Amino acid sequence: MKNTLSLVLLLITFFSFSQTKVASWNIENLGKSKSDFHLNYIAKTISNYDIIAIQEVVAGNGGAQTVAKLVTLLNQKGNKWDYSISNPTSSSSYKTERYAFIWKTHKAKLKNKPWLEKKYNLEIDREPYFATFEINKKTFTLVNFHAITQKKQPETEIKYFKFLPNEYPDLNLVFLGDFNCPEKHTVFNPLKKMGYSPVLKNQKTTLKHKCKNNICLASEFDNIFYNTSALKVSNSGIIKTYEDFDSLQNARKVSDHIPIWFEFSLN
Repeated sequence: MKNTLSLVLLLITFFSFSQTKVASWNIENLGKSKSDFHLNYIAKTISNYDIIAIQEVVAGNGGAQTVAKLVTLLNQKGNKWDYSISNPTSSSSYKTERYAFIWKTHKAKLKNKPWLEKKYNLEIDREPYFATFEINKKTFTLVNFHAITQKKQPETEIKYFKFLPNEYPDLNLVFLGDFNCPEKHTVFNPLKKMGYSPVLKNQKTTLKHKCKNNICLASEFDNIFYNTSALKVSNSGIIKTYEDFDSLQNARKVSDHIPIWFEFSLN
């Protein structure tokens, strides 16, 4: 009986270690405007995940420094973290920003230097930021993205994503971030035909200005698309950050988006 129990505990430990938890969060204007209270809250919220992809890091003064400050707070919570911040996106017609990745060093190893997409940087205003990670000697590449707003028709950018798996045939791509577009939009059909699937369906991820009939979320914008032949997803969901605040106004001081996440193992 004792040996059986030990084996069960060992299997649970192995399974939990072989699983990777990735979160994605559009943290509105992540820069100097975030107070220490907000940064502590963000650190506490993301500390249970292994890798975090962040969109909307301020491109100008204060963005990179704020990410570094956030990582310092995470390092005070018991795990060792590292991070990478992109150069400002090359947008000239819209709002340039930076992206960031933050990860637990004992869970994931960064392979090579992350990069902003070069080939479609003119067609995509805020070209995605790629980073390849190694876990248990297997690799996958996160493609961190923040689309133009719905009014500007993000599908005109997202349509180029169908070319990226062929552009990087040796990489196991995972697309994640704020698409400003629901996963049911036909622009995602080419990716779906290639074997990609969204982790969230019919799930709103942006905050309203006011809750109505206890409904506080507005739009299905954030998601994660993964290759079903390369990853096995065991769990996914959202983090209802707005429930931690006394009003949506105060929740929106952190961000107008909530974090999304998924847990997976590599095939």
